[in-house]
Amino acid sequence: MAPIETRGPDQIPRFISPTETAGLDKSGQPTADIAIPRHDSIKRRMLEVMGEGTVYATPDQATIQLGAITESVNLATAQSQNTAAINNIVNALRGLGVPAEQMQTVQYSIEPQYTYEDGTQTFRAYRVTHLIQMTSNQVERSGVIVDTAVNAGANYVANIQFTVTQPELFYNQALMSAIMNARQKAAAIANALAVTLNRVPYRVREVERLRPPVPYQATLYAQADVTPIQPGELKITAAVRAEYSYF
Repeated sequence: MAPIETRGPDQIPRFISPTETAGLDKSGQPTADIAIPRHDSIKRRMLEVMGEGTVYATPDQATIQLGAITESVNLATAQSQNTAAINNIVNALRGLGVPAEQMQTVQYSIEPQYTYEDGTQTFRAYRVTHLIQMTSNQVERSGVIVDTAVNAGANYVANIQFTVTQPELFYNQALMSAIMNARQKAAAIANALAVTLNRVPYRVREVERLRPPVPYQATLYAQADVTPIQPGELKITAAVRAEYSYF
């Protein structure tokens, strides 16, 4: 008897030898006791690893918040003193070569101040706060900038942050390093399992991470003789999850 062609639910043709015809029904289809392999029953062998990469960059930009805080029982006096201090600070910074477009007011507030004694609230003074955020590409002169502002009347300096003007350039380098790290980990696992790894990953997913600038925190309420500010290096990291198939 010639072989009989039959098709399973997945439409894969299979030829059944005469010795297997006992397992056919009247229409020539195989009965349940004949197993026909299906493509979707073949599971892909996968392993997943996480890769990390780090690069270090020298900061080329500094951001500094500075300003003046004045108090007086007379609001007009507090405002006038504050305005004079801010004008002196701005003029002094411009004298260092900081352009006006790199200075921006980030806070201006007027708040009444009170003292509390025996449960009684007593007005003490008005406090006027005017803070400016300035950006400078002269990172190495950050200490000079702070001292100049303080000498001109600034009594508040805070949130000094060092950054790079092209962060994505360094992040992409860290990302490449992370992918290489993932490949090395996958190869090590495959070697330990004595299996063959497909070197091209099946899927690569970037792991989102916050990449904030590294801040140098400093708050000054009085004039300092020397302000040593060291920008150091920025640590930029990236991470990926990669899936590799093996056989």
